[in-house]
Amino acid sequence: MELLHAGRDDHALRTAALLRRSHPADKELQLAGLLHDIGRMLRPGDGARHAVLAAEAVRPLLGERVARLVRLQAMPAAASGGADRAGEDAEAEAVATLRQAREAAGAAGPEAGVLEDWRPLLELVAAGSCRAGNVIGPLGGPRGPITDVR
Repeated sequence: MELLHAGRDDHALRTAALLRRSHPADKELQLAGLLHDIGRMLRPGDGARHAVLAAEAVRPLLGERVARLVRLQAMPAAASGGADRAGEDAEAEAVATLRQAREAAGAAGPEAGVLEDWRPLLELVAAGSCRAGNVIGPLGGPRGPITDVR
């Protein structure tokens, strides 16, 4: 939350709000919309890797799916749909939806709300991720996949 407060990104809030309206049951997709740009805050100026940095930052807390959506939304559409990436084909529709919301949020639109409105959802998904065993392992990587937290 501190990082999100520091960045104060209305674009991310609008992206998440659009996803909340269009996909109310997909909490992980909504959070990917909220967090899709935090890599720019983590390492300013490293534009080429910002999505990878963001994905690495959210994976331990929010799970593999949120991290995968955050990472893939920044890739060109042709590059993110390859069958050689395990588990990513199933997310193609979610990634496309996230990209569309991200683009739509660029235009002035409906009130995005406030960041604190997202705290309960962040906590809910983080708790589900921890229950699923998606915690940092002894070598620094996540242990276990996230299960459905909806």
